[in-house]
Amino acid sequence: MLDSLQGKRGVVVGIANEHSIAWGCARQFHRAGAELAITWLNDKARGHVEPLARQLGAPLMQALDVEQPGQLEALFDAIGERWGRLDFVLHSIAFAPKSDLHGRVVDCSREGFARAMDISCHSFARMARLAEPLMKDGGSLMTMSYVGAEEVVPDYGVMGPVKAALEACVRYLAAELGPAGIRVNAVSPGPLATRAASGIPHFEALLAAAAQRAPLRRLVGIEEVGALCAFLAGDGARAMTGNTLYVDAGYHILG
Repeated sequence: MLDSLQGKRGVVVGIANEHSIAWGCARQFHRAGAELAITWLNDKARGHVEPLARQLGAPLMQALDVEQPGQLEALFDAIGERWGRLDFVLHSIAFAPKSDLHGRVVDCSREGFARAMDISCHSFARMARLAEPLMKDGGSLMTMSYVGAEEVVPDYGVMGPVKAALEACVRYLAAELGPAGIRVNAVSPGPLATRAASGIPHFEALLAAAAQRAPLRRLVGIEEVGALCAFLAGDGARAMTGNTLYVDAGYHILG
């Protein structure tokens, strides 16, 4: 994988700290030679993310809250002004209000469901639309899913239907953008000890059960997820699109 992304430029959305999946991906993109644009959610997150971005020599860093009007457009405008093109996008953000995440799907509020879908799913489609004119020679769009999109995972709640919608979105975007040489894939890691995942009820028990259940008898690390994403961003995956790819020590096969 060394230098497999040399000369390529990509944007990484979703780093919160050094434990984030998006950080593991950013490190692997950088090791493979890519130049990166990196975002943080808000001023509070900036203190954690900016030092990481500087470690990678990211030439473009800025705030991105997909709920704030104009911020997503401003990011892609900045990319267009700085680089004039884009080769790949990593979308690694998800959110549901705690009151809805911790309850039954049948009890989820209209507002909570809509917000979870907007941040976790529709924002990916919006990024794809803005990236399309910058991917003049094709490109790669990647997002993060979870096995809860396909099977009922206890305590995963409303994020199950949201991730299922995200995987369907991947397939439709792949069909629509394929003629332009733009590939779209979802990556589905096993349970990981990230800040976002810690909001899921009984998450420590879920981690322990996953390590015991997975055929490889272990959890995966963010660098292993990143290695798959670095492959998907490169030319070696130029014939792969519309997929949900598992990197979970085999966890998903024992549903």
